[in-house]
Amino acid sequence: MSSIPNSPAAQGGRGNAVPRVIVATTALLTFISFWKAAAIVLNDLASSAYYAGGEAEGFIGKTAPWFILAIMLFSYAVRAVYVESCSMFVRGGVYRAVKQSLGGGLAKFSVSALMFDYILTGPISGVAAGQYLSGLLDELGLYFHITKAHFSSGTTGLIAASFAIIVTVYFWWENTKGIPESSEKALHIMKLVTVMVVILIGWCVYTLFVRPSHLPPLPHPRNLRLTADAVGWLKAINFSKATGLLGFIAVGIGLGHSVLAMSGEESLAQVYREIEHPKLPNLKKAGLVIFVYSLVFTSLVSFFAVMIIPDDVRQGFLENLIGGLAMNLAGPFLLRLVFHVFVVVVGAVILAGAVNTAIVGSNGVLNRVSEDGVLSEWFRQPHPKFGTSYRIINIVVILQIVTIIISRGDVTFLANLYAFGVIWSFAMNGLAVLVLRYTKPGHRDFQVPLNFTINGVQLPLGLALITLTLLAIAVINLFTKPIATMAGGAFSILLFIVFTISERRSRPSGTAHVEMDQFNLEIEGELTPEAVGTKPGNILVPISNQFNLYHLANVLDRIKPGRRDVVVLHVRILRRAASGEQELDADQLFGSIEQHLFSQALSLAEKRGKSIRLAVVAANDLWDGILRASQSLQSSTIVAGSSGKWQSEEQARQIGEAWERLGDPKPQFNLEIHLPTGDKVFKVLGPHAPNLTANEVNLLHRLWLRFSDLVQPEELHHHDVVHFALEELRNEIDAGKEVEVLNRLRAHLAANRNKKTTPPN
Repeated sequence: MSSIPNSPAAQGGRGNAVPRVIVATTALLTFISFWKAAAIVLNDLASSAYYAGGEAEGFIGKTAPWFILAIMLFSYAVRAVYVESCSMFVRGGVYRAVKQSLGGGLAKFSVSALMFDYILTGPISGVAAGQYLSGLLDELGLYFHITKAHFSSGTTGLIAASFAIIVTVYFWWENTKGIPESSEKALHIMKLVTVMVVILIGWCVYTLFVRPSHLPPLPHPRNLRLTADAVGWLKAINFSKATGLLGFIAVGIGLGHSVLAMSGEESLAQVYREIEHPKLPNLKKAGLVIFVYSLVFTSLVSFFAVMIIPDDVRQGFLENLIGGLAMNLAGPFLLRLVFHVFVVVVGAVILAGAVNTAIVGSNGVLNRVSEDGVLSEWFRQPHPKFGTSYRIINIVVILQIVTIIISRGDVTFLANLYAFGVIWSFAMNGLAVLVLRYTKPGHRDFQVPLNFTINGVQLPLGLALITLTLLAIAVINLFTKPIATMAGGAFSILLFIVFTISERRSRPSGTAHVEMDQFNLEIEGELTPEAVGTKPGNILVPISNQFNLYHLANVLDRIKPGRRDVVVLHVRILRRAASGEQELDADQLFGSIEQHLFSQALSLAEKRGKSIRLAVVAANDLWDGILRASQSLQSSTIVAGSSGKWQSEEQARQIGEAWERLGDPKPQFNLEIHLPTGDKVFKVLGPHAPNLTANEVNLLHRLWLRFSDLVQPEELHHHDVVHFALEELRNEIDAGKEVEVLNRLRAHLAANRNKKTTPPN
């Protein structure tokens, strides 16, 4: 997870006077629905509709909508690559996939490019929102005669940059408080955007009905109007009549300038860790929602803008495309102006949501890097109140604000830089997943389609085509976006150096890194449901060995989210000091053993998308501590793994003895002992009706039949026979015949044992 333990120094004295209880919490253990996951990604991906079409047209001309459409269709294939990557790695995203396939060096480079992407996502979204706001203020000023002329480019840039900084600071605070609230806001934002999209599409269709227009020029190289800025270092080549290889490169240039339309796909890997059960099916649902929504919104906006806004007018709205579209729809001017206001308000909201997504994504990426030992644990220090990795969030936000200031509110400048990180993060992930098909073959819960097997060797044709396309666009962008190439390369190299130095300092030479989550720790005087954050009737799962957590996995597999809480408990056995006083320092109560145990437990929970609660208690005896914890937490079921020292029946007997030592009133517990073989032993702790075998039920029934007529007119029930037999047994013991009764009982048990072990003839 995303934080490092607070110093576990506890207040209060030692010994039995103050029970030692630690409740461990983590920032990101609240799982979200696929709707919220889709909303988080769409806040970035769908927001690109506000600037991607205009930016693409500024570089390649009126044929841009076709390239935007091609990119949006291609995004579904890229999404499939991310789904396969997520099916292998719950944590880590691009970084983990690249490291597993291509090694740590390229993994650090890939995450450097990805961070360049995320650092720019916030600024470009915030500045684009500011451009829309500036355009609206300009229109309102002229309409109400407040100003006599349009804003200058400097004024527009100042308004855009100022707005972007305000939004960034706001979402810095929201993310400091944690992802659950942020994801809820993302969902509300997308609901508002959907209203605007429906109105916009309906009004555009009506406008085209009353003012028919032609589709944009087809995406042929001869229709491309590549500016000098569009070709960069390739300006010596004439692409106007390009054919063959040059035609292919020309189309690649068009795609490279349109790739911003699918920016945000990388966020899918970051939110996968938080998607609730069932994880992979919910990821696929989120991916489908994202694809359909972004395809309709982003593609249609580009087409409608070219078909509805006159060419000469549209050039002034390339950084404010939907605003210009609103002002050129069919209908009264005042109504269009009101809709323009609505478009800008919604645009400001969704683009601000993209700022939030950028912070969430950056936080997730750097947490994965820190967990792997590349960054020191200092970066994951949890916020004292909210438990979030606020130091990472602070660093990311500072870098974003500096970027906004450098850009001076210029969206085109930011778009060129942004494209570098977007395409290279996609390409590296595709290459990593392709290599893993051969270095780590085997079952995948999901694979990119179009796979063929020849002589036992799999040929992942679909994955290979996607990866080659991404690499081709990435290489073309290197030559057509010189400023982005130099800035992105410099940033990636610098961050790579920082990662390398930090890794060497945080990990001594020759030592292997053990990935462990970090936790917030709260010292409690006693264990209560409120302290742990659970409800009565929960399932308590004691753990003590990180390699034997099969019983926890079994519980997580069977429970339904929201039905019953699962509390994972570790018992630290108190040692006895020389004075005879029981003594355990607070920092001994939660050390590396507990941290590693809980890290493994969280990993199991994350893979299944189910929440768990974590607690550590100190006790003299293992089962005494477990049962007292169950009593305090009002648990209904205890699920334990089998003991390496005793058979399950002996283990159950010892647990029963510990139950007898509990203070009155003693609660009843269901006890499950899970075996590594998959078998389970079920017991009930406390007074309960015995589980009678068929032979015992038949014997009871025969006795009832024999005596029911003999005791007439008294009415005899089966429980009367049992009660009478037990009373007679007690009377014999009270009469001094306990030894005789014991001998008969032993003989009975031996006879039953012989019956079980003697094979039938």
